[in-house]
Amino acid sequence: MCGISGFYHRKGGLLKQQEHSRLLLTKMNAAQKHRGPDGDGIYLDEHCGLAHVRLSILDIIRGKQPMELNNRYEDYVIVYNGEIYNMKCLRRELEAQGITFDTTCDTEVLLKGYAFYGTNLFPKLNGIFAFAIWEKRKEQLTLCRDRLGVKPLFFAQQPEKFLFGSEIKSLLACNPSLSATDQEGLCELFALGPAHTPGKTVYSAIKEVLPGTYLTLQKGKLTSHTYWSLSGHPHTDSLSQTLEQVRFLVTDAITMQMLSDIPICTFLSGGLDSSIVTAVTAGELKKQGKQLSTYSFDFEGNEEFFQSNSFQPTQDLPFALEMAKALSTNHTVLQCSNQQLYTHLHDALNARDFPCMADVESSLLYFCGQVSQNHRVTLTGECADEIFGGYPWFYRKDMFQRKAFPWSYDMAARTVLLKDNLLKHLPLKEYAATAYETTISETPRLTGETGEEKRRRELSYLNLKWFMATLLERMDRTSMYHGLEARVPFADHRIVEYLYNVPWDMKFLENTEKGLLRHAMKGLLPDSVLFRKKSPYPKTYNPGYEQLLRQEFLRILADNSEPVNIFVDKEKAYNFLNTPLSYKTPWYGQLMAGPQLLAYYIQINLWMKEYSIALDL
Repeated sequence: MCGISGFYHRKGGLLKQQEHSRLLLTKMNAAQKHRGPDGDGIYLDEHCGLAHVRLSILDIIRGKQPMELNNRYEDYVIVYNGEIYNMKCLRRELEAQGITFDTTCDTEVLLKGYAFYGTNLFPKLNGIFAFAIWEKRKEQLTLCRDRLGVKPLFFAQQPEKFLFGSEIKSLLACNPSLSATDQEGLCELFALGPAHTPGKTVYSAIKEVLPGTYLTLQKGKLTSHTYWSLSGHPHTDSLSQTLEQVRFLVTDAITMQMLSDIPICTFLSGGLDSSIVTAVTAGELKKQGKQLSTYSFDFEGNEEFFQSNSFQPTQDLPFALEMAKALSTNHTVLQCSNQQLYTHLHDALNARDFPCMADVESSLLYFCGQVSQNHRVTLTGECADEIFGGYPWFYRKDMFQRKAFPWSYDMAARTVLLKDNLLKHLPLKEYAATAYETTISETPRLTGETGEEKRRRELSYLNLKWFMATLLERMDRTSMYHGLEARVPFADHRIVEYLYNVPWDMKFLENTEKGLLRHAMKGLLPDSVLFRKKSPYPKTYNPGYEQLLRQEFLRILADNSEPVNIFVDKEKAYNFLNTPLSYKTPWYGQLMAGPQLLAYYIQINLWMKEYSIALDL
């Protein structure tokens, strides 16, 4: 994995200001050096500058970037972040056309594949990627992002200049004036956050390349193209065929994503999804005479303070230890203290560049930092719930028919701290409703589909476009902040395409959440784990953490210079703090309740200060 960034000037002149241009590229690299601690590089010509920081996973010696290709027809330069899992197949295909290679890395396959196929290469790729290719003679810049948006790619278009980067901070390093938000950005922050509308950010001038699309920029004209999208079609496989296909697709995705020239590990929570990934990975390594290293996460004091609820009925650790023993992995249990969890709220903000999933994110960032001390590639169980229908809103009647984002439906819980005049100025309820209805209207459907099956397809699409996107962003930033590459086999586009059209009675086989996945993987896991009720990523129930949040929020309220006070109604806030905080009614997701709302506002305050956010209202 890596970090990419760069800029394009329509009128040129970059070489006339070469020292300044290189300084900007160096700043962009420095801003996201954590994504690529093993090396860096810069390319500059009259119209375009490209920058790259590298985390070495494949062909550690020869895979340096930016990588150039010169022939009699065109001069190409690429900067690339990601992994192409089918690179060996693509390489053989290109070699059959007489193309030769100097390295064993996927960057060269991408570059020469693009030179041969052009943009027709993109649908051939199986992987997680974001890359930029500059064609010097054409004066054309192409930006491309993977189908599900596993790897990030942001951009800002200005009258004479176009900027892009893996993370927002690289754009801000080049142009600090981009650190501004407007009414729409505040609606994103308060009505939808920590999610955001696909393609948008909380920054008024910064956008993201949509998943499954590529942008072309030629002589100042920017055009967007879609190379992949979901479609609705009849599912004709029988149940036995579906079970067989699911087992094949999941197993194949996991084994493909073991591609690495350095040792890999897995995150093992003891839940169904991470246990499947771990079991397949451990089995493949065992064939090579190797032992898999695994990691599970928990919080200090959770044995004493854990509170069972409908979203998180049991603790993870006993099941993680059971799986580690069954698979003979080299297992490590990592624990996060109250202070570490609180301190890393700041780091999580810096990793994401805007307020995020509070302690759910800060804890994962802390754990990734610990894992990165021993490993630089990990496989995770992310995304199975969105694809196989594992969340309660797919099957609980009280959640199923809500005409709102099911993970964020209660606007009152989200706005409980905001000033009344702000609520009058910001159309938060209408903004969220419009975002929801727009996604529903865009849902790829099956002709003639009605009733509950139609609704579940809408929920599937909502989850893929919104909830899964937020979790993928969380996984990328928290891992890459420490130079750790986290792979997500369940987000293989073949799995997504297939499951999108599998009917609910198969997905909910034997009236069990993710019943299809459980039965497809029979024999791989102990039944105690295979049929364990879903339990999401853990959080702390330790009252000591809540106390740290209360103390900081009281300090902020007492200091009128703290920027978040522009938005917060102090009387409402004191009433909120004087009421026992709920741990059971989430305002976002499944576990983000009262304490997480405080943490989110603390992050907003940090964001406004440290990023010098200008309000354009």
